[in-house]
This record gives sequence, structure tokens and C-alpha cells, in this order.
Amino acid sequence: MASKTCTAFERLRDILDTLRSQCPWDREQTMQSLRYLTIEEAHELSEAIVADSPDDIRKELGDLAMHVLFYCKIAEEKGLFTTDDVYNTVCDKLVARHPFIYNPDAYHGESWEQLKMRERGRKGVLDGVPRSLPSLVMAQRMQEKVSGMGVQPTSGDVPPLREGMDAAEFGDMLFALVDWGRRHGIGADDALAAANHRFRQSAEAANSKQ
Repeated sequence: MASKTCTAFERLRDILDTLRSQCPWDREQTMQSLRYLTIEEAHELSEAIVADSPDDIRKELGDLAMHVLFYCKIAEEKGLFTTDDVYNTVCDKLVARHPFIYNPDAYHGESWEQLKMRERGRKGVLDGVPRSLPSLVMAQRMQEKVSGMGVQPTSGDVPPLREGMDAAEFGDMLFALVDWGRRHGIGADDALAAANHRFRQSAEAANSKQ
């Protein structure tokens, strides 16, 4: 008997097949036309997580799951790859990235980043960091990757805020703050997103009293 998860997955795939063949809007979509919508859905999921809303997280995860299958459907129509290819690829990657579990005889103490570089044949540890990432997220991802190779991205000291600081100095201070948070288990983007959420709630509450 198929599990409930498999049944739900097949239901979604069947619905997308129907929409792709019968809905004018869905039939016209391409990977390029869906790209910005997927970005929007990812941001909506991020907001739901910041707001700690299980119902909204569930809904937004469903929207992203639909987008993944939509891309797979388009790829299958073009003969590029299949849905099974996508899921088998990520399964293979997870197995390869965890040799200490799945292939301990071949594991020699490499870090996650070292395994990724060897697997993909990359020359630079930062090659896999998208340049389009939001700046705070990019700073933390670069720091994590460099740190994963055994190199500390900053001195560990945060420059003091002072009058007359120019944009470059302010940027260096922000970069150092991101690194300080990373080393203390605090995600800079998560922390700022939560602060933005608290400020929005406070401002909306104050506005409602006027």
C-alpha cells in the first residue's frame, strides 16, 4: 500500500498534468517565466518562518513543492530530465556528502566543503556562492565556506561604530558583525529579519491606536 506521502505526491503530479494540458496560463509557463515567481514563494516561506506560523509554513512549503514539480514537468516535456532524475540526483549527492555514514572506508576526515569541491571539481571554495544572494546571506555563506576549509574570514574583532565612518569601513564592520554572529550561532539575516518583524508589529500596533 502506498504511503500517504506518496499518494499526495502523485495527486499533485496528476493535478499539474491536468493544468498543463487544460489551463491556458499553466500551459504557457516556462522555466524562465516561473523563475521570479519561485523567488517570491521562497521569500514568502522565509516570512512564514520568521513569523513562526506553522499554518503559513505548511502552505508555503506546498507552493514550493508545486514549483519543483512544475519545473520537472516542463523538463520532461522537453526531454531534458525527469522527476525521478531530480530526486535521484539529490539522493546521490546526500550519500556522497556523507561518506562517514554510507562509505566509511573511503572517508578520510574531509569537511563538507572539501567534499563538495572534490565532487564538483571546483578550484575556489566560493565558486558555488550565487552572486545574486542578498548581501547578508552572501556574507554568511562565504564565511561558512571559508571557515569550512579551516580559514578564519575575519580577525574576530568587530570595529567600533564611530562618526565619520565611510561606506567601505561601515561595510567591513557589517561583515565582521555577520562573522561574529556566525561564530556564536546567530544568523545575521535571521536576526535582522526577526528585528524587522518585531518593528513592523510594533509600528502597526502603534498605528492602530491612533
